[in-house]
Amino acid sequence: MTTTRTEEAPPSALRRLLPGAPAGGGPRSATLLRHLAVAVLAGTLVVLLTNQLPPYQNLQVARVCAFLCVTAGYTVLVGLNGQLSLGHGALMATGAYTVALVQQGFDDRGVRGWWILPGSLLAAVAVTALGGLVVGLAAARLRGPYLAGVTLAVATLVPAVTTIFTGVFNGEQGLRFPAQTPPAALGEYFQPERWLAWIALAAALLTMVLLANLVRSRFGRSLRAVRDDEVAARLTGIPVARTQVLAFVVSAACAGLGGGVYAVLTATVAPGKFPLDLSLFLLMAIVIGGLGSLAGAVWGALLLVALQDLPGLLTDHLDLPAALAQRLEGNLALAVFGLILIVVMLAAPGGLQAGVRALATRLRATVRRAPDR
Repeated sequence: MTTTRTEEAPPSALRRLLPGAPAGGGPRSATLLRHLAVAVLAGTLVVLLTNQLPPYQNLQVARVCAFLCVTAGYTVLVGLNGQLSLGHGALMATGAYTVALVQQGFDDRGVRGWWILPGSLLAAVAVTALGGLVVGLAAARLRGPYLAGVTLAVATLVPAVTTIFTGVFNGEQGLRFPAQTPPAALGEYFQPERWLAWIALAAALLTMVLLANLVRSRFGRSLRAVRDDEVAARLTGIPVARTQVLAFVVSAACAGLGGGVYAVLTATVAPGKFPLDLSLFLLMAIVIGGLGSLAGAVWGALLLVALQDLPGLLTDHLDLPAALAQRLEGNLALAVFGLILIVVMLAAPGGLQAGVRALATRLRATVRRAPDR
C-alpha cells in the first residue's frame, strides 16, 4: 500500500493566494514610496500657495488642514469600518484642551523650547486615543442607533465637564496659551499665519500618509471585512471586536490631532468652539466628500471651512437686520450643508469623490473614442 505525501504550501505562497494580499515586501514598499511622493508633491504645492496668499487665506488653509486630520480618521471609522459616531466634535475638544493645558503649564513654569509644540500635540493624540479606547470598548458591544446614542452622549459630556471643573478649564471663558511664532531663521518679517499653515499642513500630511498605508494594509482589509459581514469576518479568523476598538482608537487619535492643531491656530480654546452640531457637520462632510475615501475627506474638510465662513460673508455684504443676521449665523451653514447633502446624494450617491472618478472615466473614454471617429 502506497501513501501519497502532500507538501504544505509555505506561508509566503499562501499569502500570495489571498485576494488583495501583498506578495512580499516589494509591493508594500512601493505603496509607501508612492504615498510619500504624493505627500511631498501636495506639500510643495500648498507651501508655494501659502507664499502667495494674504494672512486670512493662510489661516483658512490651516483650518482646512486641521479639519482634514479629523475627517480622514472619521471616514476610516464610518466608511471603512461601518461604525457611526456622533462624538467626534468632543474628541476634537479633548485634543484642543490637552494642547492648551500642556502649553499653559509649560508657560507658567517659564519653560521654552521648540519641542513644546510637537510634545503637546503628541499628548493630545495620546489622550484622545485613550478616550477612543474607552468609547471603542463600549462600541464593540453596540450597533446602529445604540452606538450613535452613546457617542452623542460623549459629545454632550465633554463640554459639560469643562463648565463643571472651572478651576482647571476656566468654564465658558476657556484657556489661553502663548501663540506660535515663526522661528527666527525664517526672518523677522515672516508672516505668522503662513507659519501656522505650515504647522497644520505637516500634521495633515502625516495623518494622510499614515492612514493611506493603514487602509492598504492587512488591518485595512480587516476593517472592510468587518464592515461588510461580521459573521463572515469572524469565520475567517478576524477578531471583530478588537478590529472595531482599534478603528475607534485610530479615528480618535486623528480627531485629537486635528483638535490640537485647531487650538494652536487661535492660541485659545473654549467650549463654544466645539458645539454639538460640529459632530453633525463632520458627519455630513465625510458623506458629501465620499465615505471610505481619503480623497473624499479632503473634499469634506474644504466644505467645512467654506460653509462655516458663508454666514459671515453674507452678513458682511448684505445689509440685514441684526436679528436676521444672528439667525443666519446660527443656522445658515447647517441648512446649506443639508441642501448640498441632498443634491450630492441624488447626483452622486458615492459622494463628490465618486462623482469626480466617474467624470474622469467618461472623459478618458471620450478621448479614446475620439481618434476612431
